[in-house]
Amino acid sequence: MTTVPRQGVLPLGVPPRQLPPVRQARRAPPHAGRTAAPARARPARILCLDIETTPDAELVPQDWPKERFLKPAWHSVSAISFAEARIEAGNDGSEHYVIECCRSGGQPGWSEERLLRGFWEMFSEGDFRLVSWNGRAFDMPVLILRAFLYGIPASAYFLRGDRWAGYTRRYAPEYHSDLAELLSSYGSATRMGLDEMARAMGLPGKGEEHGSMVEALAAAGEIERIRSYCETDVLNTVSLFFRWAHMSGASTAADHDASMASLVDYLTRERDARPHLGSFLDRWAASRRPVPMMLKGAGGRPTRKVDDVRGGGTEEPS
Repeated sequence: MTTVPRQGVLPLGVPPRQLPPVRQARRAPPHAGRTAAPARARPARILCLDIETTPDAELVPQDWPKERFLKPAWHSVSAISFAEARIEAGNDGSEHYVIECCRSGGQPGWSEERLLRGFWEMFSEGDFRLVSWNGRAFDMPVLILRAFLYGIPASAYFLRGDRWAGYTRRYAPEYHSDLAELLSSYGSATRMGLDEMARAMGLPGKGEEHGSMVEALAAAGEIERIRSYCETDVLNTVSLFFRWAHMSGASTAADHDASMASLVDYLTRERDARPHLGSFLDRWAASRRPVPMMLKGAGGRPTRKVDDVRGGGTEEPS
């Protein structure tokens, strides 16, 4: 009787097949103009972004249901807003963040192509950790696919990082912290909306405006109003990120409060020239939620007063 050898085991008397030597994988030549960050390097800056869009009438099928959300490539970008912050790392690796700006890209009269080109040029020149709310599912796919339609390169998004971490890796928050995913355990729990989560913490949320209004605002030529609304979404998102950084162990309580203080100082400086930033700060300071802003007051207790954030007021315990 002939015995069939087990899989992977040679029968006695059969010499093993001579295999060719293993070839070393060749490194791909560097991409022209590529400015890849060193492998596993921690990005040095935060780029918290949000976009507003309107339907691209030439692409949306006529029979597409009005109530059904559009596919990413069918969104025309009306505004790209972002906050930039410097990442300051302590000796123990903890982080706090210094807000440098919150603004919208380009000018109100810019075409979509010019907005996209400006954004991707800025992105390629920076060393950013992206922060977003649902940005992996919406904002970044829209920015990528609309750039694709115009032939605008976005190579930094695809080439930076390594095989384990990078912008295209879902579980790499050091490159892209999508708070909608992080705060729902990557979809294991029911996802909260940005307005819902912001209001739960004590942030102003979206106020009286909503993304569903953008198409009508754009048709009326109110681009500045769209940009201001988009910047407000960015402020909600970056504040939630500061709290997430503390909760996840990236920031100490002192780091968290320093990051919040940096944001408050920025809003205070800008409020006269940009009233929507002052309005955001005032509504935030008026919150009655347990800990909407700082974790510790002058006496080590949670506080909500803006003066306490800046070190100039009396303590108001929760």
